[in-house]
Amino acid sequence: MTGPAGPGAAPEVDAAAAPAVDPAEEEIARRLAARPESPAVWCADLHKRYGKRTAVAGVSFTVGRGEVVGLLGPNGAGKTSVIKMLLSLVRPDAGEVLLLGRPARDPAARARVGYLPELFRYQPWLTAAEVLALHVRLSGASVPDGERRACLAAVGLADRARDRVGGFSKGMQQRLGLAVALVARPELVVLDEPTSALDPVGRADVRDLLLELKARRVAVLLNSHLIGEVERVCDRVVILDRGRVAAAGSLSELLGQRELRLRLTGVGPAAQARLAAAGGLTRDGDESYTVALAGDRPDEVPALVEDLVRLGVRVHAVEPARISLEERLLGILRARDGGPRP
Repeated sequence: MTGPAGPGAAPEVDAAAAPAVDPAEEEIARRLAARPESPAVWCADLHKRYGKRTAVAGVSFTVGRGEVVGLLGPNGAGKTSVIKMLLSLVRPDAGEVLLLGRPARDPAARARVGYLPELFRYQPWLTAAEVLALHVRLSGASVPDGERRACLAAVGLADRARDRVGGFSKGMQQRLGLAVALVARPELVVLDEPTSALDPVGRADVRDLLLELKARRVAVLLNSHLIGEVERVCDRVVILDRGRVAAAGSLSELLGQRELRLRLTGVGPAAQARLAAAGGLTRDGDESYTVALAGDRPDEVPALVEDLVRLGVRVHAVEPARISLEERLLGILRARDGGPRP
């Protein structure tokens, strides 16, 4: 597993001293590996307590290959604890975790995982290129110099490769952390608040980078409080609250149907039939219509408007509408509370 190091160099780990793999985990891994393609992340019934406090209570979910999954929830919901258990940084009290079809405690599985933690620090006397070289060495991967330079370029640090990290801003250090997480060609990338210190341009760069990883079939688990960013890039979302999965699913499943509000004149029987064919039709006045769209195709709205114009309808306004992910998240959390949170 590649990820930011602490202030000192990490000692080499003897493979023979690696923790033993549980036979039950081996059997689960064998069965999943027999499938056409095992998920990048598979966890079942994870539990974790810290003293008397329950941090995680029965969390289960998967991340498919090439899928971007967002992990959402309020502070203290258990998101970081789940991530640490997935990566064997914290041992679960109960539950099973497989990464890329192998038990999470298997070093061979973790070697194919890139990780950017929420809090990290690099040796300030090293240059960006030296930090990357150090983590390539720690990962045991073979990454040519040209590929390392390309990795720095991908996060916008091509011209700062020889600069010492001690002079980097928080945003630049976060960009470097992304490069460290990606440099060893991981098949799974786990990002814990990757854009918290970035400006809007940096956030857009990370968004583009995530879409590029998805196109390369690299799985991504993204923990972020920036709900708008999650809504833009994620295929599915897992919402945690008080250590449990409060809701999970694709954005269309969580957000429900899209609505289309139109102001139209000259609507004849044929045009009204076309509106009804697009979905549930409600007339809100002489000129106002609302259509609950049955599908989620990107060309659905332009095609409907084009057909209406062809049928002689004058289209004065078109307003797509759907509940936002933030509204959905707040609704779920308030429902579990039985009322608004403070």
